[in-house]
Amino acid sequence: MLKKNVLKIIASLIAVPVFGMILLNVAFLLDALYQSVVRTCVGFFIPLGPDMKIYWFPPLMHISYLVIILVITFFVFRSKLAAIYKAIFMIVPLAAIFVTMGMFLYQWPYAVYSVGGMVFTGVIYMLYKTKKPWIYFYSAAFIGAIMLMVQLLGVEI
Repeated sequence: MLKKNVLKIIASLIAVPVFGMILLNVAFLLDALYQSVVRTCVGFFIPLGPDMKIYWFPPLMHISYLVIILVITFFVFRSKLAAIYKAIFMIVPLAAIFVTMGMFLYQWPYAVYSVGGMVFTGVIYMLYKTKKPWIYFYSAAFIGAIMLMVQLLGVEI
């Protein structure tokens, strides 16, 4: 019995980062597709190009996709899926939030660290207050550490 539980924990520790990163890559590919489709549709009415004077459009695209991710997240967390699947999925909205903050605050690295730290702390607090299983904390810590390394190493996304 104990050996079975240990194997289940080890499988969970491997599954969350592996499938979470696969899901994150799929989400970023869908973001590229979403932006391409919206730019094409909007391009029929407004000329979009490198010299466009619509400075609000690219941030609006990123924010709108983040809203879509957060709405999907709401429904995933309200579903009856097992905790492991929700923990795997949790990587996507957290990474999307951290990436969006990094894009909007990249000129102020301390702001990125401060706001990111506050978001991370808020997520951990919410998980603690709602008494979520340990796998959620692991998922949040994993993506928080990855995003912190991305910022510290100056990786371009």
